[in-house]
Amino acid sequence: GLGDDHPETLSSADGLAISLFVSGDREQAHRLAKDTLNRRRRVLGDDHPDTLSSANHLAFILRQLGDYEGARRTDEDTLDRRRRILGENHHATLESASSLAADLNHLGEDRAAQVILDDVAIRRRSISE
Repeated sequence: GLGDDHPETLSSADGLAISLFVSGDREQAHRLAKDTLNRRRRVLGDDHPDTLSSANHLAFILRQLGDYEGARRTDEDTLDRRRRILGENHHATLESASSLAADLNHLGEDRAAQVILDDVAIRRRSISE
């Protein structure tokens, strides 16, 4: 077999975490998403696009579970890394920014969330022009 830490195995585990979440097994999804992120960090490094994708998925699950502060910390880190690696206007960076805005809304920081969403909208418009 490919082994637990093979990139294809980790990619499958990442997809399985989302599938588990969608099917209602939220706790198992959370455990698997966290484990997959930790393994991707160890194997691929903190800044690898696949690692950042796993971080984004974990933040989504945390937000859905009501851990808005945990989601915020994860999304802030992911956004910082994606900005540095992919640039301000990359679709994945804008996805992370939108996720952070959702966290901020849940935490009652509506003004900060709106600033981010306005910036995302402007960037998306400039990309599509």
